[in-house]
Amino acid sequence: MKRLTYLLKETLANIRLNRTTTVIAVGTTAFTLACFGVFLLLYLNLKGVVSSLQEDIQVIIYLQDGLSGREIAGLRQRLRKEPEVGTISYVSKDQALKEFREQFPSEQDLLDGLRANPLPGSLIVTILPQFRSPDGVKRWADRQKGLPGVDQVQYSRDWIESLEIVIGYLELASVAIGALLAAASITIIASTIRLTLYARRDEIEILSLIGATRAFIRVPYLLEGAILGATGGALSVAILKGGFEFFKSRLGASGHFLGVDATFGFLPVQVSVVLVAVGLFLGSTGSFLSLLQVGRTKS
Repeated sequence: MKRLTYLLKETLANIRLNRTTTVIAVGTTAFTLACFGVFLLLYLNLKGVVSSLQEDIQVIIYLQDGLSGREIAGLRQRLRKEPEVGTISYVSKDQALKEFREQFPSEQDLLDGLRANPLPGSLIVTILPQFRSPDGVKRWADRQKGLPGVDQVQYSRDWIESLEIVIGYLELASVAIGALLAAASITIIASTIRLTLYARRDEIEILSLIGATRAFIRVPYLLEGAILGATGGALSVAILKGGFEFFKSRLGASGHFLGVDATFGFLPVQVSVVLVAVGLFLGSTGSFLSLLQVGRTKS
């Protein structure tokens, strides 16, 4: 217990000894993880939007004019046997015209001059969740284009594909920027530890002369780096939370995004804890590298 108390006191003394570099090290770690956290927030929320879009994926099968009720029923029966199909609903030509007038009241003049209803009947097919990937929906839709009585097959996959590309770029950017900033954070924390070692070199020499082990001398500096890193990690979470709440108050907690009502949320508790743990790891790594370098120099 006495040894642990001594190690903690030495750690806090080291932190107080270099207040300026300590603040820089904590700030750098916080900035590093906050930048990474911004990309992580975008990534998680865009993934949520993609999931919402995928839940709303519907394939619209436009039917040829002149199909009898029996032919339409036969086509529906055939589609129900497909393993990808969840639900099927039929929209007649008259119902399609009615919905068009309700959704686009300002465009009714376009139809008034026509004697016949130009809108086709259609079957609206909902795909089961396990088959909602863009490639899976495309393959299924392409198979239906050759069925008797089918005029066109349409579905919205452009937004999902575009979002998946954006998410891929976000992943790459997160890794690249995170790696660069993490290296900067480790370097600054290592420099902080080296300055502390230099300032207390006489005391360290005395401890070595009276028989203190190398591990006993080094542990306070490892703890110092861990504390600096963990503090920076916690500060980054606080910065992210403050920024998130600010923008949420300006934009609203939920909004209409890409045709869906998307609710944007902050990082889960587990992810926030991981950010603090990453900060601790960066700090410990910086301390370890600094001690390793100093040990080689003495040798």
